[in-house]
Amino acid sequence: MASSHLTRRSMVNQGHLILLYNTRRASFSSAPKPGKNASHHLSAVIDAAKERKLPPELRGHGSALRSETDIINVAEQRIWQSMKEGQFENLPGKGKPLDLSTNPHADPAEDTLFRILSKNGCAPEWVELNKEIRTQVNIWRFALKKAWANRCNQSDPQWTESAEALKLQMSVINNKVFRYNLIVPFGRQMFGLKWEKEVARLA
Repeated sequence: MASSHLTRRSMVNQGHLILLYNTRRASFSSAPKPGKNASHHLSAVIDAAKERKLPPELRGHGSALRSETDIINVAEQRIWQSMKEGQFENLPGKGKPLDLSTNPHADPAEDTLFRILSKNGCAPEWVELNKEIRTQVNIWRFALKKAWANRCNQSDPQWTESAEALKLQMSVINNKVFRYNLIVPFGRQMFGLKWEKEVARLA
């Protein structure tokens, strides 16, 4: 009698376990994937942040294409509108020379260094190198022009010797241009000399 009672109790417990397992399995299978929800939420947050950065005139267009030109046009419209309204009149410092002693867009450490050099009559290395290169280029072009003029009046062998010497000088100048482009601030790089181009200018 006791053993049959235990058997029925064991069967009931197994039934509860099976029912609980099936219930949880059904809930997990019907629940949305957490990865998809998280990805969708993150995408929505990014889109909202980008939307807030846009000018009011370009917000709320959904997936419409927004180019850099659109933003520039909005900025120009605002500037012209402000000019018409006279918002640029009577600004602080109007009619006075600009204070160029500091550069708010430059690195503070570099700006301090440049001011110290300027006060002591010095200039950054790239400035001095720029002057040196331009001076040498002018001298080199004058020598090339003179050699080209002599070529028209004399024999080719002398031109050949002059051309070889000028090419060596051009190589030295181009090496300085290469070094200059490595140390100069971005946007101030210069092109080196090209023999064919320089000769074509004289032909």
